[in-house]
Amino acid sequence: MNLRLQQLQHQTRRQFLRNVGQFSLGAIAMEALGGGLRAAPGGVVNPMAVRAPHFAPKAKRVIYLHMSGGPPHLDLFDYKPELVKRDGQLAPDAFVAGKKFAFTTGTPKLMGTPRTFSQHGKAGLWMSDAIPNFHTIADDICLIKSMNSDQFNHAPAELLLFTGSPRQGRPSMGSWATYGLGSENENLPGFVVLISSGVQPSAGQAIWGTGFLPSVFQGVQCRSRGDPVLYVSDPPGMDRAMRRQTLDALRSLNELQAAELGHPETATRIAQYELAYRMQASVPDVMDISREPASVLEAYGAKPGEASFANNCVLGRRLLEKGVRFVQLFDWGWDFHGTTPREDIRDGLTNKMRRTDQPVAALIRDLKERGLFDDTLVVWGGEFGRTPFREGRTSTGDVLGRDHFPDAYSLFLAGGGVKRGFSYGETDELGFGVVENKVHVHDLQATILHLLGFDHTRLSFRFQGRDFRLTDVHGHGVKGLLA
Repeated sequence: MNLRLQQLQHQTRRQFLRNVGQFSLGAIAMEALGGGLRAAPGGVVNPMAVRAPHFAPKAKRVIYLHMSGGPPHLDLFDYKPELVKRDGQLAPDAFVAGKKFAFTTGTPKLMGTPRTFSQHGKAGLWMSDAIPNFHTIADDICLIKSMNSDQFNHAPAELLLFTGSPRQGRPSMGSWATYGLGSENENLPGFVVLISSGVQPSAGQAIWGTGFLPSVFQGVQCRSRGDPVLYVSDPPGMDRAMRRQTLDALRSLNELQAAELGHPETATRIAQYELAYRMQASVPDVMDISREPASVLEAYGAKPGEASFANNCVLGRRLLEKGVRFVQLFDWGWDFHGTTPREDIRDGLTNKMRRTDQPVAALIRDLKERGLFDDTLVVWGGEFGRTPFREGRTSTGDVLGRDHFPDAYSLFLAGGGVKRGFSYGETDELGFGVVENKVHVHDLQATILHLLGFDHTRLSFRFQGRDFRLTDVHGHGVKGLLA
C-alpha cells in the first residue's frame, strides 16, 4: 500500500493548497525573497534555520528566571502600609466572600509584611530588606505589580504561564520562540532548560515541551553537574568515527522516508541526530563555568562543580552568548505556606533570597558589561503570588506563611526593549486585587512575543483543523511596558 498516495487521496484541493508547505506558492515566493527555510545536505529542510520575525525585534533572545512556587510579592515588591496597620484583623468580606483558596477557608486574618521596605533607584521603586541585591538593579528593571492569573494551583498555573493553557498538550513559550525564529548556533539547542534546588517544577517537562509543534523545538534540559545532557555521549564501545558512520546510515534511511512520506517529524529526527553529534564537542565547553574568571564567579556566587541557581545563571549567560535563543531557569522552593521554618516569610525568605538575588543582579550587570543587555529580555517571577492574609492551616502557629494567590502579584522584566527603573500597575490598599493596568498572563506572553518581533495573533500553527497560538484566543501586548 502506498501511504503517500493514500494521504493525497484524502486531501481536498483546499487542504492541499493550505498544507502543501514548502512547495506552496507563498513558500516559493518566500524562498525567492531569501526568507525560506535553509536546506540541509540531501535536500531535507533544516527546521532550526534562522527565520525573520514579523517586524524588527527589540530582543533577540530571552532568559526566563522562574521562581517555582509563587514568591511572596507582598514581602518583596508590593508595599502595603495599610495592610501592616490592619495586621491581625479579619479580612473584609468584600474581598474574600465567595472566593476559593488552596488551603484557607472561612474568614482569614490579614497579615501585614514583617519585612522592612525602602525606596530604591531614580524612580523610587519599593523593595524589601529581603532582596538587598535587587536594590542595586532598581534602575534596570521594569516591575509589574499588577500581574493576574486564572489558576491557583501550581501545575495548572505554570502550564498557563508557559503554554497558554492550564492543561497539557500545548507548545511552550520557548518552543514558540524557536519555531518562529530558529537558532543562531548550529552546535547548540535553540532552547535550553536549567533546573536548581533539586526539584522539577510542578507542571513537569510539559512547560518546555513542544505539544503539537515538531519536537525539534523542544527545550533541552542541561545539567551543571555530571554529563551536561543525558545520552549525548557515545555509548561504551563506540568511538566518534563509528558514531559518524551510524548517523550517516540513519540519515540516508530517514531521507528516503522524508522523500516518500513528507512527514515533518522525519526532518526533526535528522536534525536532532545531527545536533546531538555536534553537541558532543560544543556542550562540554560552554557548560564548563570553571573557564570563567574568578571575579565573575565571585560576583554570581557561583562554584564550579555544584548544582546551584548561581551556577545556572552563569551557564545561562554563556548559552545566550553562544546564540541560544531561549533559556529557562527553574528554581524550586518558593511555596511559602509557613508549614516549616524554611517557608517562613522572615528568615526562610531571607535565606532563599540570599541564594538567588545575588546571581540575578550579577547576571543583569554581566549582560550590560558584555553589550548583551539591550537585546536580551530577562524575566523574573513565579506562576502566581501569595495572599494578603495568613494561610489557613498555619494561621495559629509561630511560622508566618501565605496561601496561593492568582488575583494579583508582581513580576519584573529587564533589558530587551522594556522601560527601565519603572513600575507598572497597582493593587488596592490591602493587596487583594488589581486596580490599575491589569496584566494577565496572556498579556505577558503577547508582550514577550512582541519584543521578539512577533504579532502574537499571527504566530500560529495549524493542528487538527485549527490555527493555535501561544496566547490561545486572548491577550494583547502591553505598550506601557515598552521603552
